[in-house]
Amino acid sequence: MAKDGAVELGTVLSAVGPRLRALRLERGATLGQLSATTGISVSTLSRLESGQRRPTLELLLPLARAHQVPLDELVDAPETGDPRIHQRSFVRHGVTMIPLTRRPGGLQAYKQVFPPRWPGGEVEQQVHEGYEWLYVLSGRMRLRLGEHDVTLTAGEVAEFDTRTPHAVTNPGPRPAEVLTLYGPQGERIHVRARPAARGGGGT
Repeated sequence: MAKDGAVELGTVLSAVGPRLRALRLERGATLGQLSATTGISVSTLSRLESGQRRPTLELLLPLARAHQVPLDELVDAPETGDPRIHQRSFVRHGVTMIPLTRRPGGLQAYKQVFPPRWPGGEVEQQVHEGYEWLYVLSGRMRLRLGEHDVTLTAGEVAEFDTRTPHAVTNPGPRPAEVLTLYGPQGERIHVRARPAARGGGGT
């Protein structure tokens, strides 16, 4: 029994590193930013995520606070045999993100809720490695992709290589709900908004 318990403990601890990395990537934080928040060195954080450092309570407590999750979520492995996803939503750049996948790395699926007139200014187009697919559930989204400028309404879908300059906004007066799939390098929201033009008069 003791040997079985040790094996089970080792299995649980080995899953902590990937879970820590997945939580950090979901929030778009770098190791340096997480180090500044927790006081844990970048090298220790890197070794924890890669499984080279055994997690301890002294390390996990500040990480749980930084990620705003219960401690048991860092330690407990997902229930086997239950395919349902029980991930907690979080907010990034004002957008509510609801994870629909739980496997770290690879393709990630989210339901996103964009507030009305998000983000409140003209957004610069971004370029990065990856691929993106989005499906509008409700509301409408504006997609600027290279020289194209289109409005997507409920039931419409778009997919594109994120190496093409792109920007996604919600120009409407109501929240917009979107299903998104991101490739490994495209799972963060990249926002660089310029203030709205002076003079007001906008709707």
